[in-house]
Amino acid sequence: MLNVVSLREQVYHFLRQEMMAGRLPPGATINPTELSQLLGISKTPMRDALIRLETEGFVTILPRRGVRVAPLTLEDVHNAYDIIGALEARVVRDVFPKIEESHFAELEALNQTMRDDLAAGNYEAYYQGNLAFHDVYLKLSRNQEISRLIMPMKQRLYDFPRRTYLVEWERSNCEEHDRFIGQLRSGDPESASRFLRDVHWSYTYQERNIVRFYQGRQN
Repeated sequence: MLNVVSLREQVYHFLRQEMMAGRLPPGATINPTELSQLLGISKTPMRDALIRLETEGFVTILPRRGVRVAPLTLEDVHNAYDIIGALEARVVRDVFPKIEESHFAELEALNQTMRDDLAAGNYEAYYQGNLAFHDVYLKLSRNQEISRLIMPMKQRLYDFPRRTYLVEWERSNCEEHDRFIGQLRSGDPESASRFLRDVHWSYTYQERNIVRFYQGRQN
């Protein structure tokens, strides 16, 4: 059983890497039978990996027609922002009593590292740092289903091939992190949670940069 699970995970991560590298771009069709033969594996781990990818929104399984890599539309982005903002705001309110000085220090260090990575043009490290920043408080929640729900949404937002980088937007992101940390340090979790929902994860507030970023990737 462990070998089957491991193989399923390997296929899943292989397909994700192919998507990130642009070898399976949005709209591309995957033939599960041909790909299974190419990889030298049975259909079962391939099927299981594709079902997981469909659950997470990365692909659409088309009966008798194969599998299509799902495009990321602006509506998809809007929906993801709404959900992530609402859930993260809830988490911040719930976990605020657990936040200690060590967490503030970790948030500040991660945000500074993000700035350093941005200055060095190391965008992959920057995006991983961004995930880690939000994970600092998400991991304090007793409800880890929230993190499991949010992570695939963030991966869809970040993981497809990037053709356009908006450095000014990324700098603004770090500045928003500073404001968020300041609100938490001042003992105001309500303001911090509203800021996440209504500014940091607000499609309306971020729309200009969102459109530039995602349309730049699609063209």
